[in-house]
Amino acid sequence: MDPLYNATDCNGTTGSVNCSDGFNQFVQPVWQITLWAVAYCSMVAVSVVGNMVVIWIILAHKCMRTVTNYFLVNLALAEAAMSAFNTVINFVYAVHNEWYFGLVYCRFHNFFPIAAIFASIYSMTAIALDRYMAIIHPLKQRMSSTQTRVVIGVIWTLALLLAFPQYYYSSTALLPGRSVCYIDWPEYSTVDFKKIYYVCVTLLIYFLPLCVMGCAYTTVGFTLWASEIPGNSSEHYKQQLIAKRKVVKMMIVVVCTFAVCWLPYHIYFLLHQFFPELFEQRYIQQVYLAVMWLAMSSTMYNPIIYYCLNRRFRAGFHQAFCCCNPTIIKEELELKSPRYLQAQASIYRASRMETVVSAADHTAAEDQKRAELPSVPLTPRLTWGSQPMPQAPRC
Repeated sequence: MDPLYNATDCNGTTGSVNCSDGFNQFVQPVWQITLWAVAYCSMVAVSVVGNMVVIWIILAHKCMRTVTNYFLVNLALAEAAMSAFNTVINFVYAVHNEWYFGLVYCRFHNFFPIAAIFASIYSMTAIALDRYMAIIHPLKQRMSSTQTRVVIGVIWTLALLLAFPQYYYSSTALLPGRSVCYIDWPEYSTVDFKKIYYVCVTLLIYFLPLCVMGCAYTTVGFTLWASEIPGNSSEHYKQQLIAKRKVVKMMIVVVCTFAVCWLPYHIYFLLHQFFPELFEQRYIQQVYLAVMWLAMSSTMYNPIIYYCLNRRFRAGFHQAFCCCNPTIIKEELELKSPRYLQAQASIYRASRMETVVSAADHTAAEDQKRAELPSVPLTPRLTWGSQPMPQAPRC
């Protein structure tokens, strides 16, 4: 979104900053700027590294390439890109209120965040709907990898279309002593296009998808947690149910984190649209920096959540950052998938059955051979399979 359209000119021609008392809210003490710089740079580093590792874990290990994880790749890609290309630039512009990066990057700077946020939250929405279909309607066919890629492509197409007005109307202006990047919205006598756009964006990239995810996860939660596991159910059923609960729990935490982090940001800009006089205060720059940091920090929490709540992601992070126990880590990522365990159990049962049948056939053949031999006194023996057991001693 247009991060600084509320403060671009002391005369009020392109903003709403009151400089009549000689106070410049963009001039901050060095110690304050240093603290904010450390906070923003640390957040960007954690976000970019964490999300890139998540992408590597999923794409480099075949058993991790599921429908849910493909959407997690899309989510991680959008968040890493937004952190890398927008957060630091946004911070520099917010601190100095001077644009150093030219018209092309001004358009990208206003355009890309909305597209990335849209892609992020609708990737989470797609995961919620996929979990809903898998748990509430388990007999219906799941999305294939090709269909998943098509959905991701549709999400990005809609995201780019929604963000296009901010690209189209972005512009730079040279004011006395500084250059600014802003959005030159068209003015109509009948409608306020700017207000309508921001209200629609807030509904589409925040409230609407959160409502859909809330309904989906509420229904799934009642299905998975409302009743206890039946006592006579198979061990495989219990493991599947526990695994589904873990995945749903992890995604609920991701969604709630996103909602908490972005709520102040959307409230801030909605208030600015309808109550611009509130943003003429001395402290508003600090409020904006805090609100923006909280919103951008949502990009760094997801890898931490995956690490804490998912065993295979945890093994992947260990493999990426340390060389300890590589065999165990590989087993966690590649071997101990549900399909592998199920296949191993089937092989084990088939092997046991083959052993029992072979032993029975061998015993029957020996009995038939004895029946054909002449009647001679035999020492009674007990048999287990085809191996003779020693005769019990007599008293």
